[in-house]
Amino acid sequence: MPLYFLSLEHIKLQSIFGKEKGIKIAQIFGLISGWGFFLFLFGIWISPQPKFNISILNYNMIILTFFHYSLNIIHLIVSIPFILIGAWFGITGVKEITLKVAETHRPEKIITTNIYTRIRHPQYFGAILSHLGISILLSSLFSLILTPIIILLIYLMSWKEEKELLKEFGIEYKDYKKKVPMLIPRLRRKIFEK
Repeated sequence: MPLYFLSLEHIKLQSIFGKEKGIKIAQIFGLISGWGFFLFLFGIWISPQPKFNISILNYNMIILTFFHYSLNIIHLIVSIPFILIGAWFGITGVKEITLKVAETHRPEKIITTNIYTRIRHPQYFGAILSHLGISILLSSLFSLILTPIIILLIYLMSWKEEKELLKEFGIEYKDYKKKVPMLIPRLRRKIFEK
């Protein structure tokens, strides 16, 4: 989390290390923290932990066993929508802002089109949904129990990101924040007024 926060402080890093070096340091911190967060989630999903079971009418059919995981068909059915919708939000968000910006946390402008008219942080929303889906798919009890903490971490990351975006883009980002929700997408289309 500290590396992530530092990766967002472009102005501060540039004032300390100079423009070019500050940008490079922020990019490195962004790459490390982004991949680090993914590995953190991955570790939570696959770590040894108690398994839970969703049974409907006492129907617990195991459909696939690999390594030490058994996939229950009910878990598969319940998890697929979370994983697919989460992946869609994440991929759509990254496509809109570009992979470079997603990895380095260094936007050159505010994106206010397509998915970004409905939610300010589609990748984070997608991460939450995918985390839930994968936790259900793998029957990972502790992973599921940790979901509120994951949501809190993602909220803190979003909050810090927005704090820095306000410093960099000022009133333009402040206006955008007023129009678009942070982490829960607006389902119906709303055309920007003003």
